[in-house]
This record gives sequence, structure tokens and C-alpha cells, in this order.
Amino acid sequence: GVRGGACAATALVKDGELYVSNVGDCRAVLGSRGGVATALTSDHTPGREDERLRIESTGGYVSCGGSGVWRVQDSLAVSRAFGDAGVKQWVTCEPETARVSLAADGDCRFLVLASDGLWCKVSNQEAVDAVAAAAAAAAGVAGSTDPCKELAAMARSRGSRDDITVMVVDLQPFLPV
Repeated sequence: GVRGGACAATALVKDGELYVSNVGDCRAVLGSRGGVATALTSDHTPGREDERLRIESTGGYVSCGGSGVWRVQDSLAVSRAFGDAGVKQWVTCEPETARVSLAADGDCRFLVLASDGLWCKVSNQEAVDAVAAAAAAAAGVAGSTDPCKELAAMARSRGSRDDITVMVVDLQPFLPV
């Protein structure tokens, strides 16, 4: 059987619309031209009231141990995931999806998609600030620093021990002219 599990965040641009979906604690954060960070997804944790109620309605339970981490069945720290067969009757893989009109909001600059290995140590705003700074420093410079590597290094330097996956998507090519 499947012993492990995974979380994910995805993005799709179609006909001037940005669609983002997530399962678990991977997150999608929009960076604006003005440097403002906007979370487009919400982490699926057992501590979220709607997630706790969903789990309890299927006969499961949610607890918060001495570490302060909410868990499903004293086990999993996310309430939505792929796999995790041992808690599958309470943990769904159904994503939540958000839509942003790129045409209506020409302020969209880039999107940061990342796993909780980043988000547990780096705030949404810090991530957007780091990507914007890397883009400014890289303007016209060959061999410039990769903002994804910079963000992963920032999380590691702050003590992240989880896996860290980061992707930055430039939204400029998708904006209406």
C-alpha cells in the first residue's frame, strides 16, 4: 500500500485568467508590480475550522499535541494530500481552486509556488520581496542569481529541515498588451 503522501500547488493561465489549485500545505503567492504579496491559496491544515469539521463529519478526529501542531488521527499534519492511505478516509485529495483575471488586474508581476519547506520559515511578503530584488539585480545581467535558489537557501538558513520546492512564474508574458 501507499505509505507516504504528497501535497501540491499548481497554476494554469488560459484566456487571460490565472487558475491556482492546492492540496495540503503547498502555497501559491502572487507578487504585484507594487511589491505586495497576496496568498492565492490557503493551507489545508487540521487546525482550520472548516477542515476540522469536514474530518469530524466523516468520523475522524483532530488533535493538537504538545508540539502545537494540529494532526489528523494523531498522525498527519495536513488535512488534504495525495496518498497517505492510512488516513485516506479522513484526508481528501480534492483541491481548492482560485481564479485571478490577469486582464482586470494588470498589476500581477509573478507567482511563487512552493512547498511548506519554504513557507514554514519564509513569509509570503519576504518571498515576494526576495524575488523582486533578484529580478531588479538581474536586469540585464547574464548569469544572475536564481530567485528559487535564493529562497530555498533563505529557508535552510532559518532552520527548515523539510523538503523545499520553489518555482517562480513570470506573469508578464500573459498580461494583455
